[in-house]
Amino acid sequence: MNNHRDREAVILSAARTPSGRFLGALSGLTAAELGQAAVRAAVERSGVNAEDISELFLGNVVSAGVGQALPRQVSIGAGLPETVGGTAINKVCGSSLKAIMLAASAIRADEGDLYVAAGVESMSRAPFLDDSHRKGHKYGHVQLRDALLTDGLWCTLCDWSMGDAAEFIANQIGVSRDEMDALAFRSHQNAINATDSGKFRAEIVPLSVKNGKETRLIDQDEPIRRDTSLEALAKLPPAFQKDGKVTAGNAPGMNDGAAAV
Repeated sequence: MNNHRDREAVILSAARTPSGRFLGALSGLTAAELGQAAVRAAVERSGVNAEDISELFLGNVVSAGVGQALPRQVSIGAGLPETVGGTAINKVCGSSLKAIMLAASAIRADEGDLYVAAGVESMSRAPFLDDSHRKGHKYGHVQLRDALLTDGLWCTLCDWSMGDAAEFIANQIGVSRDEMDALAFRSHQNAINATDSGKFRAEIVPLSVKNGKETRLIDQDEPIRRDTSLEALAKLPPAFQKDGKVTAGNAPGMNDGAAAV
């Protein structure tokens, strides 16, 4: 075994799907299908032999209904050999970054030479949950729970939403509403400029999506708002707390997509 201090992890390639808006163009694709597209492209772009890949580390948060062993679904569907292992990581918003960290650590520890690290989310396909029928529901209405909340957007430890958490942190470190809106506006402008100049073209894997009898090619990020302005953002009401700062305009959207390295 080599001295692990001499081994450095490097990224050979990267690929991602377009980002799809909630219930938008990519909502018809499963999490597995989104992940397969990103992983397949990343492996092809790397030029490596898929037989030499040791494992796929896959970040995913809203796992209700995605099916057993999502990393396995993704790796086999992407054309990787059955010998390639798969590990799912759920560290909420840090899941995909943790996948990269685990892959890099495995390389430095000389456990293997080639790994795929990826992340995937299909928030549009998150199901509503009902566990009352497990024992047989006898009478009356049934209350459903949203897997988007139970699996991803609600902290069970603090019993609050991610929006409430953002409000708490903003107040703790002194971030103003104007600063939030300015950052949101700048983010959209940067995304528009990168899209129009073709900077995203090399990393995005275009996806063919059926819409009735028609097939559309999705090759750009859907959530970008070209018509937004600081004035429009300033008019939006708080989304989570009566006198809060987080709005539908400066909070991250609920999206569908996947990325892999």
